[in-house]
Amino acid sequence: MTTDNMASHDSPQDAAADSPLRRFIAVIPAGGVGTRLWPLSRAAAPKFLHDLTGSGSTLLRATYDRLEPLAGSRVLVVTGTAHREAVCRQLPEVREADLVLESEPKDSGAAIGLAAAILFERDPETIMGSFAADQVISPDALFQDAVREAIHTAAAGKIVTIGIKPTHPSTGFGYIRAGDKLSVPGAPSAHTVVEFVEKPSEEVAQQYVDSGEYVWNAGMFVAPVSLMLKHLEANQPELFAGLQEIAKAWDTPLRDEVTSRVWPTLPKIAIDYAVAEPAAAAGDVAVVPGTFRWDDVGDFASVGRLNSAKEVDDVTVIGEGARVFTENSSGVVVSDTKRVIALIGIEDVVIVDTPDALLVMTKAHSQRVKAAVDALKASGDTDVL
Repeated sequence: MTTDNMASHDSPQDAAADSPLRRFIAVIPAGGVGTRLWPLSRAAAPKFLHDLTGSGSTLLRATYDRLEPLAGSRVLVVTGTAHREAVCRQLPEVREADLVLESEPKDSGAAIGLAAAILFERDPETIMGSFAADQVISPDALFQDAVREAIHTAAAGKIVTIGIKPTHPSTGFGYIRAGDKLSVPGAPSAHTVVEFVEKPSEEVAQQYVDSGEYVWNAGMFVAPVSLMLKHLEANQPELFAGLQEIAKAWDTPLRDEVTSRVWPTLPKIAIDYAVAEPAAAAGDVAVVPGTFRWDDVGDFASVGRLNSAKEVDDVTVIGEGARVFTENSSGVVVSDTKRVIALIGIEDVVIVDTPDALLVMTKAHSQRVKAAVDALKASGDTDVL
C-alpha cells in the first residue's frame, strides 16, 4: 500500500477537461457484520470479504472494479481497524491516505460524513459517490450509466440517490418517492425526491410498486461534498464539529492522535437521518433510477438466488473444494471445510458448514439467523461470532 496523497491520483479516462466526472471520487464504506449470513460472515470476516456469488471476486473487490472506470484510482475506503489487513490484501491499489479506519463502528453518518469532510479539505469542489462494499450489481455498464447521470445531477447542486426500480413489493427495503423530472444536461432520468419512506407492509409495498412513483433505497449517494457537509452541519452540529476536527488533522502528523480522541465521542446516526431525509425536505435531493440488477445479499436465500456457482441436483453449492452429494434435494450448501455433506430427500434446505460452527435451516427461515447470533451473544459464546 502506497502513501502518496490524493492529488496524484489517476482521473477517469472518459472525462473531458471540464466534465463533472473529473471531480468525482468514489467512497466505499465497508462495514457491518452481516449477522444474517452467520456463520460464514463474522465480526473478523464480514460479508464484504467473501465471494458470495461464485464469481471469483469478493463483494469488496467487485465493488472497487465496478467503480474503477468512473473514478480511476480516486477511491476512499472506510472500514474497521480490525479489517485493515484483509482490505489491503484485496485492494492493494488503495493508498494509505485513502484508507479511513474506524476504531469502533459509528453508523453511516460518521463514516460517510468523515469521508466527505476529508475530501472537502483536499478539494472543496469534489463530488463524492458512496457505494456500500457488500452489494451485488449487474451488469456493470448499466450501473456506470446511472452513476454518470448522478454525477451530472450532483454538479447541478443536488444530493443524488440512485434508486432501484422495484421488481416485487419488497417489505425489506426502504422506498424513495420520485417527483418531477429535472432538466439536467447529461442526466435524462433525474427526478426530484418527494420523500424517503421506511420499510412498508406488503399491502403498502404493492401500492408503491403499482404507482410507478417509488424506487428502492439502495443507500447509494452522489453529492458535492460541500452540500453534504452543509446539511450535516445544519442537522447534526455535534457530529459535524467532530468530523471537521478529524478531517483537518487527517493529512497531517496529528491524524492518529486527533482521531483516537474524537472518534469515540461521535454520535451514532445513519446518513439517511443525518443528511438525506432533511435535505429532501429542503428540496435538495434528486433520484436517478437504476435499471441494473441489485441485491444487498441480506440472507442465505438471496445467496442461493444470486449464485452462478455449480449446481448439483437442485442444490447450489458454494465453496472451493466443497464435497457435496445430493439425491432428491434442493437448497443451498456453503462449505468452508473438506467434510463430505450428503443431502437425501430434503427440500429448500440451507446448510453452512465452517470449521467451528454448523448452520442448518430451511430457506423460509433465512431471516431468523440474526436471532441465533443474538442468543449466542447473550449466552457468552462469542468465540464463534
